[in-house]
Amino acid sequence: MLRELLDLVCKEYMMWARILSGGRGFGFGFRVPRECLRSVGLGIAGRQERHASSSEASIRKTALFDFHRDQGGKMVEFAGWSMPVQYKDSHIHSHMHTRQHCSIFDVSHMLQSKVHGRDRVRFIESMIVGDIAELNDNQGTLTLFTNDKGGINDDLIVTKTDQGYLYVVSNAGCADKDSANMKARLAKFKAAGHDVDLEFLEECLIAVQGPSMAKVLQPGLTDNLSKLTFMTSTLATVFGIQGCRVTRCGYTGEDGVEISVPKSGVVALTERLLANSEVKLAGLGARDSLRLEAGLCLYGNDIDETTTPVEATLVWTIGKRRRQAKDFPGAEIIVPQIKAKTKRKRVGLVSTGPPVRQHTPILSQEGKVIGEVTSGCPSPCLKQNVAMGYVDVAYAKNGTPIQVEVRKKAVKAVVTKMPFVPTNYYSGH
Repeated sequence: MLRELLDLVCKEYMMWARILSGGRGFGFGFRVPRECLRSVGLGIAGRQERHASSSEASIRKTALFDFHRDQGGKMVEFAGWSMPVQYKDSHIHSHMHTRQHCSIFDVSHMLQSKVHGRDRVRFIESMIVGDIAELNDNQGTLTLFTNDKGGINDDLIVTKTDQGYLYVVSNAGCADKDSANMKARLAKFKAAGHDVDLEFLEECLIAVQGPSMAKVLQPGLTDNLSKLTFMTSTLATVFGIQGCRVTRCGYTGEDGVEISVPKSGVVALTERLLANSEVKLAGLGARDSLRLEAGLCLYGNDIDETTTPVEATLVWTIGKRRRQAKDFPGAEIIVPQIKAKTKRKRVGLVSTGPPVRQHTPILSQEGKVIGEVTSGCPSPCLKQNVAMGYVDVAYAKNGTPIQVEVRKKAVKAVVTKMPFVPTNYYSGH
């Protein structure tokens, strides 16, 4: 499998080189990066995957596994799951199809859970930075599990449903850590007499992303999608499949939904969506380049247990009430950073020439090391290299000329505002 994946990635990067060089050969100096075997999926801690080191018996499979194989999916293993990195179409084709039309991503490896009970909000807020109490019914928010040192244990989405529970989706690469953390906190809450229960779900999760999503999905819904705005959620029957939760969100920067669907209905729903010529399957490789163009973090690359929300420019996830109360893990470290600033900051970068990859040193114009790249790839939309990383705060202003060290050579780059490609989240207008 590893040899096949290497061959696949080689072909992909050769194609990227041709596109970025306008068909003039490989002037961009492309070579296959080791990191492309690590960071190719939504919410997967890139350091935790294994490609050929474990037996197939230990690899988990989603309910769409056989369907992926039948559709020509190139399967790779990460975070203990066998998932499609791409299909018959090239990585770039899938990327651009999502930007222009609509794609389906299988993200069933994500950890889905429900928090029940009168004290459910208090329970979840004891672990995260977000203000869940202030959310409207069926509204969700991106938030962060933090630790006592101020670091980020994971990023997640919490939705406050009108069904008497919180719906939580967190990353596959952190599933063991997150579930252990939640179970330990649950035991403490129960011991203290609080009314709270935790349920881990077995449902599948598919993301339908792209500008034509609403046109594709609306015929299969009785609910009016125009009333479902970004980060809101509803229970629905979708093309005859009952018991689905449809949430207007995603990881591509485009308008889209994530549908939590019973295992028994996921193949039928996927086939029904694919019956529309606007829709194609896309793998986690395209998902990674899409999220990077949208300036979205990948846990394990761009944020981790050593990164604070302030350093990661994720202060907006910290609720105003939570800042004042300082009642979340690491608050005594994180809250003072908001005003005092930090020594380093996550920024966006653009460059031409050789592709910029994870761990690439970032240099000042004088050649001093000022930071490191955490994610990078050639942008299919912009036809230049995009990356994000951490730099000394003195160099974090947009427009600052800097350099990146690629193959021991300094290459010009510029600190750039993210997202690199404008997002198209649906606000109801």
